[in-house]
Amino acid sequence: MAWRENINRGWRYRPDDISGSEKVEFDDKTWEKICLPHTNKLFPHNGFDDKEYQIVSWYRKKVAVPLRAVDKRVFLDFDGVMTACTVYVNGVKAADEHKGGYIPFSVELTGLVEPGTEALIAVQVDSNERPDIPPFGYMVDYLTFGGIYRDVYLRVCAKSFISDVFAWGVDVLTSPKLSANISIDNPAAGQTVSISLSELSGREIASATCEADAGDCLISLNDLADINLWSIESPYLYRVEVKLFSADEEVLDSYSFKFGFRKVEFCKDGAFRLNGKALKLRGLNRSQAYPFIGQAAPKRLQVQDADILKYDLALNLMRTSHCPQSPHFLDRCDEIGLLVFEELPGWQHIGDSAWKEVSKADLTAMIKRDRNRPSIILWGVRINESQDDHDFYTETNALAHKLDPTRQTGGVRCIRDSECLEDVFTYNDFVDPPNPPVYIPYMISEFMGHMFPTKTWDCEDRKLEHAMRHAEIQSKQSLDSSIAGAIGWCAFDYNTHASFGSGDRICYHGVSDIFRLPKWAAYGYSSQADPKDKVVLEIATGWTVGDRAAGGVDPIVVFSNCESIKVYIGDELRGEFTPSSDEYGGLPHPPFVIRGLGFLWGEYWQDLAVEGYISGKCVIKKMMASDSQPKRLDVWLDSNELIADGQDMTWLKFRIVDKYDNPLPYISEIVTITTNGPVSVIGTNPFITQGGQGALFVKSAEFAGDAEVKITTSRLGEYVLHLKVLPVSE
Repeated sequence: MAWRENINRGWRYRPDDISGSEKVEFDDKTWEKICLPHTNKLFPHNGFDDKEYQIVSWYRKKVAVPLRAVDKRVFLDFDGVMTACTVYVNGVKAADEHKGGYIPFSVELTGLVEPGTEALIAVQVDSNERPDIPPFGYMVDYLTFGGIYRDVYLRVCAKSFISDVFAWGVDVLTSPKLSANISIDNPAAGQTVSISLSELSGREIASATCEADAGDCLISLNDLADINLWSIESPYLYRVEVKLFSADEEVLDSYSFKFGFRKVEFCKDGAFRLNGKALKLRGLNRSQAYPFIGQAAPKRLQVQDADILKYDLALNLMRTSHCPQSPHFLDRCDEIGLLVFEELPGWQHIGDSAWKEVSKADLTAMIKRDRNRPSIILWGVRINESQDDHDFYTETNALAHKLDPTRQTGGVRCIRDSECLEDVFTYNDFVDPPNPPVYIPYMISEFMGHMFPTKTWDCEDRKLEHAMRHAEIQSKQSLDSSIAGAIGWCAFDYNTHASFGSGDRICYHGVSDIFRLPKWAAYGYSSQADPKDKVVLEIATGWTVGDRAAGGVDPIVVFSNCESIKVYIGDELRGEFTPSSDEYGGLPHPPFVIRGLGFLWGEYWQDLAVEGYISGKCVIKKMMASDSQPKRLDVWLDSNELIADGQDMTWLKFRIVDKYDNPLPYISEIVTITTNGPVSVIGTNPFITQGGQGALFVKSAEFAGDAEVKITTSRLGEYVLHLKVLPVSE
């Protein structure tokens, strides 16, 4: 049987290129001790120079090669190294340089290591923005950071092993079947493979076997009665397991993954259909970068991002702009029913023929890695916003269809009359109202973004218009039958190059800030949740006299999924209101736009209260203070438990709030964090709040125990949070 072990712990790191670092006898005792995933440099959240991470660095680790590797094959599996790397084993170069930071790759160690001994692994990492590697060669509107920023594994397998499995559902709406193409590396005579489909609880549903000595086989499970479909409401998952047997029926290898039965299609009538039912797609783009740690986010943070998109922002779709993203993130999308449009790395620039070969290798690795996922509905086979290249894009489309005949292709463009070789015309439409071309199927892959960047501390007029523009476009696209859906730019603010973004090198394009804290535009998305799942009521005002250009707060906008609201100023009921369906009727839950509740100069400013009603019953109430005085620091951890693996992290978030817990965006405070126990803080500390809020990370040590995080401010007092760091499960 194959054996695979995560080897993220126990690495040594040096942020420069030292001759001889690959040699066994090299002394690395002074190097920094680190765990993966790892960024080659920590940064403040803004205002830094991207040249600082464009370095060549080294990673070293001694790995115990188990005795079970005798007469077996040994591999190192890398989930992602930015941007290029060369792997050495016991001082010997194990493979040619790997190019490309977004896709997984493996390096075979067989013959270079001795079972039952320690092997010295040394990795030289080049994090420069090299013109021979996508997305580079011209300007790029995001940062790629550097380092071994995803997981690494040691794998031992038989001389014959399962190298790939591609499974897909057949006739899932009528008479469900499961088909799979199975590839065997180094097959031998008499070998067979089996495939089984089981509930996640372990109950087997069906199984089959076939001969495998040819190296590839097609196998099917038929007559799968009572199969549960995977959907956004009910993301039902099964387990598929494939086993390879020798001629004498010894199990040589096994390969398993979660799988969902569903049918997805962008149709010629303009609609997207999931399991035969039309579904209007409402999504946002996601950059995989984080403040302070670049792209080196562990599983917990990846999972939390998916949860924010699905549950906090009530989306049914996200786009992986502009690259394949973490397996942990995509695993979570499968689990919670969040649809994914995944695309190959790139941004506007197409390089030479060698560059294109790397790009096609990226596309191949992306599709092979993720084609068993039910969440993936579309492959992006075109470099984002690039010019036409008929031959190149003919190749990428053909490659995608060959690797996965079950899914359609799209290609994100910003040129309306560009050549469409893909199945779906995916277009960055920054025109209001949306201006769909004649191509059907059609989906808006970006809107807003650079058209209206917005900070949490901007004036009220700008923050409100930012929110209403998102609501307006999502409403209009929902009413247009020629548009399958729209993906706003973007979910979270992100770091970028000097040629883009604001003066601090952040693109403030997100509906949430870089710390994943919501702007008012986020409320427009979150209020689209089904009230059976979550009742939402958010008031888009600071409830102050002088924060809008003309003074006052007319109109007041309330984002809610309630049927009606009542508004009180002081003790006086000022009216009962219904959603503004005439203006935003395409949304499941239009915002409440309330006009005429202005104020008179000299009038005493009183507290605001809004009550939300469903079926005549008050289900939620929000109040806003008239004095705008800070009463406390609202501080919390996104998780109160971490794992003692030296890499687990959770967000520590804080915001200055009034007496009713509303954020106060114009008040700054110096926040200082200290810790006790097996945790540390990652980020700028002390931290000066921006827009009245901010966040850092709390990271686990490599030992378990109780931990304490103390947050101190000069004006708002001291706060103490407790969390547990649990032992690593063996």
